[in-house]
Amino acid sequence: MGADVLGNFILAFTKVLEVLLSIAYWLILIRALISWVSPDPFNPIVQFLYQTTEPILVPIRRMLPMMSIDLSPIIAFILILFVKEFLVRTLFEFGMKIKLGANV
Repeated sequence: MGADVLGNFILAFTKVLEVLLSIAYWLILIRALISWVSPDPFNPIVQFLYQTTEPILVPIRRMLPMMSIDLSPIIAFILILFVKEFLVRTLFEFGMKIKLGANV
């Protein structure tokens, strides 16, 4: 019974993590696209995009050398895809093994 609950918890956590990573991906993509048109910084949507994506992009910018173009969204995309393909998939498989092992 305990292993079955743990397996369900890991599977649920994996799904939530996957959704959060997808949301982050889309918010960063939208931010990158609107940056090409010089958006109004006082627009509430623009402010929301900046407030939600800055915590992801700032640490990446600190690691990159100063350049004329901001590559942090591209690095963030790569990191998000890596986490989704490696960590989320690994956690899902681990949760399934626990769940299947509990039902044997």
